[in-house]
Amino acid sequence: MKNFWRNEEGQGMVEYGLIIALVAVVVIVGLTALGGKANTLFSGIGDKLTLGS
Repeated sequence: MKNFWRNEEGQGMVEYGLIIALVAVVVIVGLTALGGKANTLFSGIGDKLTLGS
């Protein structure tokens, strides 16, 4: 039973998994919040490029 509690091999992988999950949530929230503004920005740029040619 003592060996079970001392085994920490999987602990590092769990921490990395939690960090990756947190980064993914932040990216998704950021893209959701800025998605409409980014779409408007790129549409405006595309319209200006079309008018210039």
